[in-house]
Amino acid sequence: MGQYMKLNKIMFVELFIYLLVICVNFSNCTGNPTSKSTDDGNIEVLSSTDSIPFRNMIGINGFDWEYTNGTAFNQQKFELIKTFTGFRQYLDWDRIEVREGFYRFSYDDIYRKNKQQGIVTLTCLQTIPRWFREKYYSDEYDRKKAYGSLRDYIMVPKGADKRDPASYVDFAKLGFQVAARYGKNANINPTLVKAVTWGDVPDVKIGLGTLEYIECGNEPNKDWSGPNAQQTPEEYAAQLSAFYDGHMGTLGEGVGVKSADPSMKVVMAGIASPDLKWVDRMITWCKENRAKDGSYTLCFDVINYHQYSSVRAGQYWGNNPDLSKNHGVAPELSSVGKAAIDFINLSREKADGIEVWVTECGFDVNERSIKRALPIGNKTTIDTQADWILRTALLYSRVGINRVFFYMLNDVSKNSQVQYNSSGLIEAGRRRPSADFLLQARNLIGDYFYSGTINNDPIVDVYSLEDEKIYVLTVPDQIGREEDYTLKLPGISEVRIHHPQQGSNEMMTESRAIGDDGLQLKVTETPVFVEVVR
Repeated sequence: MGQYMKLNKIMFVELFIYLLVICVNFSNCTGNPTSKSTDDGNIEVLSSTDSIPFRNMIGINGFDWEYTNGTAFNQQKFELIKTFTGFRQYLDWDRIEVREGFYRFSYDDIYRKNKQQGIVTLTCLQTIPRWFREKYYSDEYDRKKAYGSLRDYIMVPKGADKRDPASYVDFAKLGFQVAARYGKNANINPTLVKAVTWGDVPDVKIGLGTLEYIECGNEPNKDWSGPNAQQTPEEYAAQLSAFYDGHMGTLGEGVGVKSADPSMKVVMAGIASPDLKWVDRMITWCKENRAKDGSYTLCFDVINYHQYSSVRAGQYWGNNPDLSKNHGVAPELSSVGKAAIDFINLSREKADGIEVWVTECGFDVNERSIKRALPIGNKTTIDTQADWILRTALLYSRVGINRVFFYMLNDVSKNSQVQYNSSGLIEAGRRRPSADFLLQARNLIGDYFYSGTINNDPIVDVYSLEDEKIYVLTVPDQIGREEDYTLKLPGISEVRIHHPQQGSNEMMTESRAIGDDGLQLKVTETPVFVEVVR
């Protein structure tokens, strides 16, 4: 425990620095959401995000097999997934196109049940298939390591121009086939649909209407798999233009998502870090390469990035990282709020205000991971993960992000210290406290909208639904700090106070009468919810 007492002192210094650099100022306004980063690095939220319900902050990342036992849909697994309001599905290209030109779909039930349950599905198509590696990279492809060899390579034939949309036509055809089957447009020439069963019997289904969003790749700016796996913004924009609409219809029939369903939303790949200039360069590429009749169109409908709230310094890789300098950080004390506002403002200024999503964020629970949530006082990493996950959802709701997907449903391995391997919100078929807290917040304020912040420390957010109001109070710290706070509620005589609790679908609730002197509260680093009773 002494190790963590020392760590808390370090955290106090970091807290002071972060609060100087990233100080959050709020005003309780209404109307269209507006935010800005001020010249001194502060964040200012100028109005409510009254078009974004809190439920949009409760998405999760995962895989289709987490719905099934073998090929059979598993209702017990689905009950856990129903905790969340969005599911980002990592889907490898060759799990659909096993052989070139033969598209096999095993996701009809998953997408249909998600839609029926109100879960937004984001299908993230990624990695080049084995047939593609065999065809275009036969001299490099290691068949003894068939799964991993070259799988992260850019989706172009060897030697092709990565800045030419036509180089990505194979992947753009995949986008057309997925959109034709799961989109809303039933008026598609069936001869363009190449779906087959596992016995290669035609399996033509058109316009099922179960998928609204599709993502073109994952982390194209990654720098850890070599130059053949990394794209510049211009190269990725070329890929995205082919995938979006067959580069404005120039690549022929059956190419591009919009060619199958103009209403389906194409989400740009979540970039591995919040690099504003990277997206700005994509927009510039669209201006230069998607212009027609004096105007231009973007080749994406949603801006998308990844960011994990953490600090990194000194020795952070290998078996012996410096754990005092490399760890997760409470979201309010990191740069995630400023980055979110910067992307929202970029969208407003240069991208017609399209939605901004964060499709990966979260914290590990392994105590040697450099992305771990910190044990604080008598709280374990699992306990703190619950606090910080809920506070991350509240922060992104506060600043105006449109959707959030946490990483991820199940651990890769809880016992692994490798970053991201123990980020699961589900463990051994049960919700972790982090999933409990999200479910409870969804049940209480899922349909509510953030409408303002009336105090900075402790943070006091206001959520509204027509005439109903719920206040959410949190100490934005990571040292076990508590603060006494008086919530003034003129004309209100009764409230219900809700506390998140582990192992339950609902928060622990107590009713309390209040007088003219207001409601006296002990606020902690676990959010508390105060519901006004009228």
